[in-house]
Amino acid sequence: MSQNKNGIVKFLDEKFLISERGGSIRGEFFGGLTTFLTISYIIFVNPAVLSLTGMDKAALVTVTCVATAIGSFLGGVLGNVPISLAPGVGLNAFFTFTLVMGNGIPWQDALGVVFFSGVFYLILAICGVREKIINSIPQQLSTAATVGIGLFLSLIGLKSMGIIEANPETLVKIAPITLPVALSLAGLFLMYILDMKKVKGGVLISIIVISIVGMCLGEVPMPEKLLSSPPSMKPLLFKLNVFGVMKVSLLGAIFSFMFIDLFDSLSVLMFTYKEVPFRNEEERKKGLGRMLLADCSSTIIGALLGTSTVTTYGESIAGIKVGAKTGLASIFTGLFFLLALFIAPIVEAIPVFAVAPALVIVGIFMFRNVAQLDLSTMKESIPAFMTIIFMPMTHSIAIGLSIGFISYIIINVACMDFKKISLTMWVIGILSVINLLI
Repeated sequence: MSQNKNGIVKFLDEKFLISERGGSIRGEFFGGLTTFLTISYIIFVNPAVLSLTGMDKAALVTVTCVATAIGSFLGGVLGNVPISLAPGVGLNAFFTFTLVMGNGIPWQDALGVVFFSGVFYLILAICGVREKIINSIPQQLSTAATVGIGLFLSLIGLKSMGIIEANPETLVKIAPITLPVALSLAGLFLMYILDMKKVKGGVLISIIVISIVGMCLGEVPMPEKLLSSPPSMKPLLFKLNVFGVMKVSLLGAIFSFMFIDLFDSLSVLMFTYKEVPFRNEEERKKGLGRMLLADCSSTIIGALLGTSTVTTYGESIAGIKVGAKTGLASIFTGLFFLLALFIAPIVEAIPVFAVAPALVIVGIFMFRNVAQLDLSTMKESIPAFMTIIFMPMTHSIAIGLSIGFISYIIINVACMDFKKISLTMWVIGILSVINLLI
């Protein structure tokens, strides 16, 4: 028995290069557990957001856990890095509030949009076009996109919390403070405090605490049972409509999903890869390419299962900080998400007012990138500002990106600085114009 155990440890060590990177099985286990605790809020947030489209909430719990497990397994095996993948907060908001509720597209068609965005992303990765696009997009614009998405998420979060509401004269106004709104505010500040205290899983803790308080005050029905077999994925599995999205009017949405996923994944990977002890630069570059392949493959699989875009999670840095150094940690994270399948009754009982503050918190994390923007000249400031402001103001990430790209091209043409506009950027600009026109 001992020899068999040692054989498994040796296999894992050699497969994931644990010893070479100065790690241990124990470190990978606790790193994977920490990442799970840090991003497990997605089990509550994703079903809460996507179910607003009419998708089955119970099935979404299972789909979210399975998609996250598969994505993390792919990232762990292909990339051999302690970085997990799950349905993205922001992309699920774009799916729900812009594509389905805003444009009136059935959720089945919206899943088809996500599917094609993943397919095109995969084609770009295989053909090597991905690198050209990445190199063509100015860092200023990709950073501005992250900041704008942060504001967009915060707006959605505040609306879902009930703190703001529509006003015909000022667009939005402060809403009346009811008990659910007060509980939601308490949850938001609890998340602030736990984050500042560097408490692992602070978002999850806040969601659970506020839900329990809501149950005690009669605002939330008590779940009939705590554990059950996983809900069936049948209401969502393979329900995407791939033929219904083959129309020019949805090219902009496909384009937006693809680029947001690409920018988001790349920025997360560039940040987290600095913390992974690769043997050399060649291993780092190969690992980055494989992780992007895992990312687009996870998006395709997620759409088939029935969820919005699956992407890399920057919160994985929490697991790295406690000792995770290889992809084995991501395997452990995926296994924890599979175990979470059995708490579906609890997830279904979680109210929106307990989950919504998480959108604001994620928005703050993304908005902090504003410090990286060069705002010293109007030439740099205008495209960045246009990208940022139009996302929350139009309730559309796609429009914000398109206006940002177009304004960048116009500003540089006006300044006769044509060398800053590559051929790829011209193509992106034309696609952006088409997106706005349709």
